[in-house]
Amino acid sequence: MNRVVSGPGLPRNNGKPVLILSGFTDKYEMMQRILAALLLLGILGVSCREKQAPKPVGYYRIAFPEKSYHRMEQNYPYSFEIPDYSMAIPDSSKDAEPWWINIRIPGNQAEIHISYKQVDRNLHVFTEESRKLAYDHTIKASSIEEKIFMNPSQKVFGTIYSINGNAASPFQFYLTDSIRHFLRGSLYIRATPNIDSLKPVIDFLKTDVIHLIETLQWTE
Repeated sequence: MNRVVSGPGLPRNNGKPVLILSGFTDKYEMMQRILAALLLLGILGVSCREKQAPKPVGYYRIAFPEKSYHRMEQNYPYSFEIPDYSMAIPDSSKDAEPWWINIRIPGNQAEIHISYKQVDRNLHVFTEESRKLAYDHTIKASSIEEKIFMNPSQKVFGTIYSINGNAASPFQFYLTDSIRHFLRGSLYIRATPNIDSLKPVIDFLKTDVIHLIETLQWTE
């Protein structure tokens, strides 16, 4: 241990106390201990500088286009308005039937599947099938909300299913005039379901689906 000492009989330099290094057997041992101490201080300093607070988990910012719509004018027994940033194309799947379409929204990797049936005293079969398809998502859904939709002036009635949680299809619906027409729709997002990261996209597209429902008209 190093110490400054002074007093009678101790070495002095022009009357000033002399720094006495004690506890070392020779000057080499002293230098080795000094170098070891300096090295330890350097390591501790680097370690302190490298410690950083963890960054919070975040998601990419998503830019959405402005809302604007146009009416889908095709030779179908139904018509409605779709977003200008979407495109309606015939369903080409092997199980597709006449007047089935997919409304693609490339900017959000999403599709709205539309299927159509003609009612012939079998409305209850279609409504129950639609309900079953919505509740097939119960395994991954945290909850499912049902809302009744009615537009008497256009003879459009139906049910909207809002499926909360990590479901592949967060929004489904069916619409009918109860006599002749039956239309079913479902929103799909082509990405791994993650409610935290996809919620802004789902909320944005739900507005478009609601607009489609509210502007539906039967053309025959």
